[in-house]
Amino acid sequence: MSTRRSPLAMAVLSLVCEAPMHAYRMQQLIKERHKDDVVNVAQRNSVYQTIDRLLRAGLLAVRETSREENRPERTVYEPTDAGRETLRQWMRTMLSTPAREFPEFPAALAFLPVLVPDEAGAAVEERVASLEARLSELDCELVETGRFLPRVFLVESEYQRAVLTAELDYVRGLADDLRAGRLNWDYRL
Repeated sequence: MSTRRSPLAMAVLSLVCEAPMHAYRMQQLIKERHKDDVVNVAQRNSVYQTIDRLLRAGLLAVRETSREENRPERTVYEPTDAGRETLRQWMRTMLSTPAREFPEFPAALAFLPVLVPDEAGAAVEERVASLEARLSELDCELVETGRFLPRVFLVESEYQRAVLTAELDYVRGLADDLRAGRLNWDYRL
């Protein structure tokens, strides 16, 4: 049985390949390692749903279930051989083959004329400020984590920085064009 690939499923399998662990620990490590920048763990339930899916697919197995005093029961998971091989296959595919993704920002650009120019300009200026703040945060994270982690554990942050820098350059130019009135809103033929 095969299962659908996702960044969260990849993260879960990757973590249990490091060491058997329970779901709460997985979520903690993803956040501690700043992998929540690339893997959505905002809702803890999504981790449990992903684990259930991987269990049904035979990619994870229950290693043990334990209960400590005044604590909820904890199930520790480990990868199966099929899970290890599937993770390696997913990694090869995800690294080698660009995926067709549908982020919100290009969709918003596609329908920019829904807003009046001043409204669009204000929204784009807000995006510039948000991108600048995120770039500053990312630079600090890279410096800080670069002090104790080898670069191989930071390459996704380097990639995010490159993409963020490119987006910021584009959005700044778009903001300039909106301010200067270089975008023609009169698209009626």
